[in-house]
Amino acid sequence: MKKQLAFVLSGGGSRGALQVGALRALYEAGLHPDILVGTSVGAINAGYLALNGFNLQTLEKLAIVWREAAQADLLPPNYLWLTVRTFFRRPATYPAQHMRDFYIAHGISPELKFKDIQGIRLVLVASDLNSGKPVLYGLDEQDHILEGVLASTALPPWVIPYERDNLLLMDGGLVSNLPLEPAMVVGATEIIALDLADPPQEPLSTNHGFGPFMSKLVFTVEQRQQDLELALAKAQGIPITHVHLQSKGSVPLWDFQHTDELIAQGYEITRQELEKQPANLSSPSGKIASRFLRYLKSLRLSKKG
Repeated sequence: MKKQLAFVLSGGGSRGALQVGALRALYEAGLHPDILVGTSVGAINAGYLALNGFNLQTLEKLAIVWREAAQADLLPPNYLWLTVRTFFRRPATYPAQHMRDFYIAHGISPELKFKDIQGIRLVLVASDLNSGKPVLYGLDEQDHILEGVLASTALPPWVIPYERDNLLLMDGGLVSNLPLEPAMVVGATEIIALDLADPPQEPLSTNHGFGPFMSKLVFTVEQRQQDLELALAKAQGIPITHVHLQSKGSVPLWDFQHTDELIAQGYEITRQELEKQPANLSSPSGKIASRFLRYLKSLRLSKKG
């Protein structure tokens, strides 16, 4: 079987900036993906990389896009008001249209199809509320990339699910927030997973609000999904380098004001994670660690010189 390295990018809203730093660390370690699989904000990052190439220039531009997102107010913080409007069937159209315009302005034009991507396989994960199953954009090369990104990021109450061909589509995090199984479906033989899961810190006994309850509920569902997909990968003998990108301090998924510090944290977390991987050269994970250690050594030698 041909070796296929997949970068799997989870959902996590504004914490997706952590993945930008992590991707920089992977690039500097000489790691280049054959497959990019993304859910929700991970779909945005994966789509941008697939369209522009996995290189230093693209990563620098992606960081700029994230800084612009901080000014664009993509996910307004008044989510309770938006939730009430949704319950009364009066959803706001502003966030959805604003997000669509933002994607188009940054190169994900409506006419682009997955067949237009060169040199890398892209898969974006959405959820179908009618079947309860994931929908994988990119299996059909005639799929439109913008539709895949919009479906994968349709997160209520900001963006309500939308219908298409008997599908009721919404954010992919509902069915596979860390999309390991979709990566295996398209032939990944090795996976580097950039996980944005953010466990709630406060017990409900100290904070009885609706927000903390929902945070714990969502985390519980996502954690169960992740455990099952990790077990599936283990059963199939797919090695996974699981990079848990947890920010220092809680950052709400709608708060894009911490982009620069999150990028720096994501870089450092990933650098440390790769450095501590067991140097078993017969395993793919060991090869990853070995390549990264050689890279660090070359940096030290060049500084001495």
